[in-house]
Amino acid sequence: MTRAYVVCMGYVVSGFSRTMTIVLALGAVGPAWAHHSAAVAYDLDTYITLQGVVTEVKWENPHTWIYLDVKDAGGKVVPWGFEGAVPNQLYRRGVNPTILKPGMPITIKGHPARDKSRRFGEVHEIVLQDGRSFVIGASGTGPRTAKPKP
Repeated sequence: MTRAYVVCMGYVVSGFSRTMTIVLALGAVGPAWAHHSAAVAYDLDTYITLQGVVTEVKWENPHTWIYLDVKDAGGKVVPWGFEGAVPNQLYRRGVNPTILKPGMPITIKGHPARDKSRRFGEVHEIVLQDGRSFVIGASGTGPRTAKPKP
């Protein structure tokens, strides 16, 4: 039986090595395919501001989640969830579990879900009760400004 070899950059590469190189290269590209634009899930043309009390903060990859109870116009408590940046970005921006924790009243600004029946959004900024403000959304997720007319 004859084996085929290829010489690449001075090294002899077998068929198995070529196959494994291709498999590993394709596996590394997979996560890039999985990432999506915020515009898929959130209405980036709408910017909302809600006040509520934090019920839970999930500090996990690929995104943090902030859950809060918000009172609607009738005084009924309605749960909301907001997707934020990855935890290490929040830490670098000064937000950590001692700053943002359950029981805290906050104001949250961001974009609501496209599906209006769901009470979720993408967070852009949080404002704590003491007035400190933190931009914790992905870059470019703030309110859109009007485009100049030509």
